[in-house]
This record gives sequence, C-alpha cells and structure tokens, in this order.
Amino acid sequence: MKTKAFPPKFNSFAEILRSFTQNDPDRTILIYEEDGAPVRKSRVDFAESVLARAEEMRSFGMTCLGVLCDGSLDCVETIFASAVAGLQTVLLDENAADTLLQEQIRQTDIDILWSSDPDLVEELTPYLTDGITPRAEAADPSVEGSDILFFTSGTTASSKAVVLTDRSLLAAAYNGSCMLPLSQDDTLLCMLPLNHVFGFVCGLLWGMECGAAVALGRGARYYTMDFEFYKPTVLSAVPLLLSFLVQHKLMNSELRLVLVGAGDCSPQLLNSAVQQGVQVSFGYGLTETSSGVAISVPGSPSFDPFALEICPEDTVALASDGEILISSPSCMMKGYYKRPDATAEVIDSEGWLHTGDMGTRSADGTIFIKGRYK
Repeated sequence: MKTKAFPPKFNSFAEILRSFTQNDPDRTILIYEEDGAPVRKSRVDFAESVLARAEEMRSFGMTCLGVLCDGSLDCVETIFASAVAGLQTVLLDENAADTLLQEQIRQTDIDILWSSDPDLVEELTPYLTDGITPRAEAADPSVEGSDILFFTSGTTASSKAVVLTDRSLLAAAYNGSCMLPLSQDDTLLCMLPLNHVFGFVCGLLWGMECGAAVALGRGARYYTMDFEFYKPTVLSAVPLLLSFLVQHKLMNSELRLVLVGAGDCSPQLLNSAVQQGVQVSFGYGLTETSSGVAISVPGSPSFDPFALEICPEDTVALASDGEILISSPSCMMKGYYKRPDATAEVIDSEGWLHTGDMGTRSADGTIFIKGRYK
C-alpha cells in the first residue's frame, strides 16, 4: 500500500533544495531521457547541480535571465539556479514567433538568455537590454522571494508579464499537495510547457513538494511514447492534451490520476478518461494566483469533478453579479511587470483579485465555474 504524508511547506527554492540534501538524499527527484533510456537523478545530485550553477550565475553581473523553456533537465536546473542566485527570471516559449520574443525581452528587461539552441540565443541577443534598473532599496529574496515572470495567455505583445516568486509558486504547489497528496512512490509525468504556470506548478513543483519523482516529458513528438517510456502514475494535462490521449488510448495501465486544468473541459471528455481506468480531478486557477485556487477531490461515490473545493492558501468570494473574487496573500502576484495601471484594474484596495470569471457556490462551500464575465 502506498504511504501518504502531509507535505511540508517551503518558502523558497533554496529551502526546498536544502531539504533534498537532508531528507532521503538518494531518492529520485527527476527522471529524464538520455541515449534512449530513462535516467534517474537523485535529490542531492539535483540540489548540488543547481547550487553550483547558481554560484556561477552570481559571477555574471547580470540581473534578469530569460529562459527559453524546452522542459529539459538543463532547463529545470537553470530556472531553479537563477532564482537561488537572486536574478529576475522570465520564462519564455521557445516556439513563439521571433517578433513576440523580441518584444517580451525588451518588456521584461532581460539582459542574458538561456536556451538549449545556441542559434536561437545568437538570433535574439541583439534585443537584450541593460537589465533591471536598480531600486533604491533592494528586495530581500529570503523575505519576498525571487521574482519569476510568466506571460498571460496570448500570441501578441499585448500579453502581460505577471510577477510571481519562487515563494508564491511553492505556496501554490503546497495547495495542490494538500488537496491531492502524492505518494513518494508516484511518478508525475511533466508534459506541459514550463513557461505556463499550470505546467510549472502542477507538472513539476507538485511532485517535488510531495517527494514524488517527476518524469520530464520529451516534447510533443513523443506524446505517443512517453507513457510507455516512463510508466507514470500521475499526470497534469490541459483539456486538449487529455482529449488526444483519450482518443488514441495512450494512457498506461499504471496511471491512476489525471489533474486537468487551464481551460474548459467537457463532462464527456472527463467521463471518457474515467472509463479508461483513471481518476480525474479538475482544477481552477490563474497565472495571477500562481496557478491553482480550487480543485475537485475524488473519493465519494457521488463525486462531481466540477464541484471545486477551495485550496487552503486561498479565500474565494462571489460578487453580487457572480464574479469570482480571490484573496491569497501567499499565492497572489506582485502585479503585472511595470504595469501598475493594469494591476489596479484587477486587484482592488482590499487585495481582492477580480477574475472576470463567473461562478456559483453550493451550500457545502464548493464552487462551480460558469464561464467568463468579461
């Protein structure tokens, strides 16, 4: 029988790395492909790799690292190291149009780039900036966390950069770990882009918080093979990915749980997944709240995947017109990067985020998402 433990709560990437070196250091934390075979990386080896890289980054004299995310081990270690080194880190889509990447580099003050593709770095280097303008009083990363920026959904330069921190992202992962705890025997397959907050929190940090192993997916062209290659027990997926997996019957027999989020999902799709032998939960969250705010929790005979329970780090209220309002000091964004006007439009003077989503609430406190208000 699998053992489940209540997850610890971490306040920084540096803190979770310390725990990796002190508690079960030889336990697998990441699984990745090398020379056609799955390779396991221990907690202590991952921590030591990140800390060494962070020390190197401190010597660069740079302030803001743009990471062109490809989901690889090198990419994961770079993101962690950048935060530990105290750099502002901006997560970018390596497949985005060059014109969009150029604008996002300028918009977020990136002065150094990482990519597994040297040609892409060379192509984008002319658009690097002089870095972040120093503030009168530097923030203390141990208190506020290191800034990690995600762009809101969108394929144009109008998408906004959301300022989160390693602290807020770990708080969101703690939310998910409390609602849907994983066992140390679980393997979470990370197939979603790390430059999307749902993929980063629910595809990576959720497993790390619980002490599970995280298998790093090998990209879209391996979707038909990764389940047999890694034999995961847990998966986080957007509805489009789940539809593809269900349609082609790709989920392996060991898979027991799928967390679906970051988009509308039909009951028919969830039922189809259940018929293939897995439990399905649905999650609701936003980039502005570091991902998950409410999750459906399987277990009861009358389980409704769209009846969402509020996560412990969040408070949810409904406005008089049914708009969902969220208060979450530990998970809330600092704001939109250098856009105080846009931030003030969605976060009111009392700290409530106005989501633009509509919902209803049942007598037992669960909420149901009913669509967009704006």
